[in-house]
Amino acid sequence: MNDKMVAGSEEWVSLPGLGLPTIKVRVDSGAKTSALHAVNIQPFQRNGESWVSFDVYPLQFDGKRVVHCEAPVVDKRIIKSSTGNRESRYVVKTILRVGEESWEIEVSLTDRDSMGYRMLLGREAMMGKMMVDPESSFLFGQLAKEDAEKFYTKGDENVQGLRIGLLASNPELYSNQRIIEAGEQLGHHIEFFNISQCYIKLDAKTPEVHYRGGRILNDFHAVIPRIRPSMTYYGCALTRQFESLGVYALNNSSAITHSRDKLYSLQLLLNNGLDIPITGFANSPLDTNDLIKMVGGSPLIVKLLEGTQGKGVVLAETKKAAESVINAFKSLNANILVQEFIKEANGKDLRCFVINGKVVAAMQREAPPGEFRANIHLGGTGSVVKITKEEKRLAIQAAKAMGLDVAGVDMIRSAKGPLLLEVNSSPGLEGIEGATGKDIAVDMIKAIENNVAKRYVKKNRVR
Repeated sequence: MNDKMVAGSEEWVSLPGLGLPTIKVRVDSGAKTSALHAVNIQPFQRNGESWVSFDVYPLQFDGKRVVHCEAPVVDKRIIKSSTGNRESRYVVKTILRVGEESWEIEVSLTDRDSMGYRMLLGREAMMGKMMVDPESSFLFGQLAKEDAEKFYTKGDENVQGLRIGLLASNPELYSNQRIIEAGEQLGHHIEFFNISQCYIKLDAKTPEVHYRGGRILNDFHAVIPRIRPSMTYYGCALTRQFESLGVYALNNSSAITHSRDKLYSLQLLLNNGLDIPITGFANSPLDTNDLIKMVGGSPLIVKLLEGTQGKGVVLAETKKAAESVINAFKSLNANILVQEFIKEANGKDLRCFVINGKVVAAMQREAPPGEFRANIHLGGTGSVVKITKEEKRLAIQAAKAMGLDVAGVDMIRSAKGPLLLEVNSSPGLEGIEGATGKDIAVDMIKAIENNVAKRYVKKNRVR
């Protein structure tokens, strides 16, 4: 027992046999098999033996530093992932170095892009060598991002790739980092631009978009607007300027504007024959009782029209409580939505991620105890779910009705069938990638590739 080293829940290790001088791992004794992030996995024969080649992007959120690896195949096994999915994986042997100690381990190869660590160190690799102190981290030394990058050289930028601008507010958000990583990994030049630091030149002859310091951004093939609600007006104006320059926007300004107007978006869905919960709309109503009766009485949901991520949303369980909430909102002179409460949903809803008219992923969100809103930002949980054909059709039609290339479509299962709640034009990636294990950021970049290619062909046909 005393001979075993003690590791924290996360550590920097190396796999010298694979040419990986440093990689951050999640140390997890609850997992049996170790797993390494690998893509482009290709089996081949060498001297009559089975080998496999694969690429490793060893640093999280970095799509430019890549190591090409080859190793003999030890086995091919069905392994259950942390999301519950069963996957057939190649297993290889390699040397693990932790601190001053080294030993041979088996590691499975899988795409871990949606996970927080490029490698998972399971208990089979630790047996006889290591114990885990789950309250500690980096007991063998911390490594700053800049120092880790020095171990690897950047790959040459693909000059044939697209120039893509990511328009957002926070470069540190998981979704923004994943999109940048995916763009780089697919050989494109992708840059983050803070929306508030962009400004526009309106001119008939030389319209322009400028960035801080006077840089002109007219030469991009595409932009990805990820606009926070408080920046909707300015962000859409900026996106519209790029569109006027012939730059493709993955979600155009008009569609984003429609999706951000809660009332108009619901009216659009209804006008396209899509079902929503019964909803009332009013501005500080005098006829409170009639408004409550309109949606079937209590319990009911009261929403501020400007609320986001579950804020400004109240469940009124009785008629008296509904009257109190509505009257409280009256004092704000606010526009409110009153909506029927779907009790049979039991605090659960569905988030379908739609890209280019296809549902690429879906998860079920469940509210935490004592909460009715199934929102991950409010402590809810997400899990992979199989949706019905009707739910898939509803999600696709909702994104189409809004005019969105990329959409997070929220719906609820009711006794009447699936009902649409909301269509989000800047859906987050962390929850759904973590729940489903799918690489949605790459799907978004591929959608840009397809749409830019179509625009290029169309443009040349017109000529």
